[in-house]
Amino acid sequence: MPARPTEMVRVYRSGFHEGSHFGSVVITGPDGRVLHQRGDIYTPMFPRSSNKPFQAVAMLACGADLAGPHLAVAAASHSGEPMHVERALAILHRAGLTEEDLRCPEALPMDESARRVVVAGGGRPRRIYTNCSGKHAGMLAACVAQGWDLKSYLDPDHPLQRRVAEVVSRLSDESPTAVGVDGCGAPLFAIPLESLARAFGRVNAAERGTPEHQVALAMRSYPEMVGGTGRDDTRLMQAFAGLLVKGGAEGVHCAALVDGSCVAVKIADGGDRARMPVLIGGLVRLGVGIGSGPRPGATGRTGPAHDLLDEMGTGAVLGGGVAVGTVELAPDVF
Repeated sequence: MPARPTEMVRVYRSGFHEGSHFGSVVITGPDGRVLHQRGDIYTPMFPRSSNKPFQAVAMLACGADLAGPHLAVAAASHSGEPMHVERALAILHRAGLTEEDLRCPEALPMDESARRVVVAGGGRPRRIYTNCSGKHAGMLAACVAQGWDLKSYLDPDHPLQRRVAEVVSRLSDESPTAVGVDGCGAPLFAIPLESLARAFGRVNAAERGTPEHQVALAMRSYPEMVGGTGRDDTRLMQAFAGLLVKGGAEGVHCAALVDGSCVAVKIADGGDRARMPVLIGGLVRLGVGIGSGPRPGATGRTGPAHDLLDEMGTGAVLGGGVAVGTVELAPDVF
């Protein structure tokens, strides 16, 4: 029988253990072998937006005209800030397309400041504001390069989505066991957490010149495009050179070192607040932040690298608008 999800995070309020989040975590080494595990890492699950680097690899392999910040935003769950919107629109324009060609849902920007500006100006939800609009623009650019149908690009049987499935299988050494529909409407391919970690690590350790290397380099070089101002993925990649980080919905998160080592997390109840303590715990286990400071120009921090990890590895529980407790890693996870 597969292992069950195990206690990952404890929630303390006023010194009282109020609750726990359960889930699974795996650390894989440069060769993809499991170095550490807790919970169920072998039952297939949906990678959600941690899947985006694989989708971007398929876009490049299909000839999409993507590089630098445009490639980073194609692998992003962006905040809908002007810098994100401009890049996503640029991808469409270079492919001879418009926002109307997107098939992702309409939304307001995720970023609070950007959302206020849009609302104050009488703006409305738009497809380009959706956090996956860069990915959808990149998919359309790949379809234009290949001469494929644009209206059906989200169909699992579309040639582009078949390429994505092939990339997922090749990088993870696992044939997807189920196909789902992500929140943005794109297909999702179910693989085990262990296989997700292996695939994610391979992207970050890929040989120079490969589509995998191009995707990882773009995301690491333009972390503000992958998330946005103040976002966890952005802050971690800004602080630690060579780190590739991408979270997803339903409690999924991955972080890989340049040697291909990777931490992959799945929180069983999908709770966002439980992801970061586990991810940070795994990174510390891999030695991130030990004996080195943040890279020059790093932002979103108040001190040395280990202080950033301490900050991000423990969440706050509020009472009356002030911190009265913590969300922290459970004992014996690592």
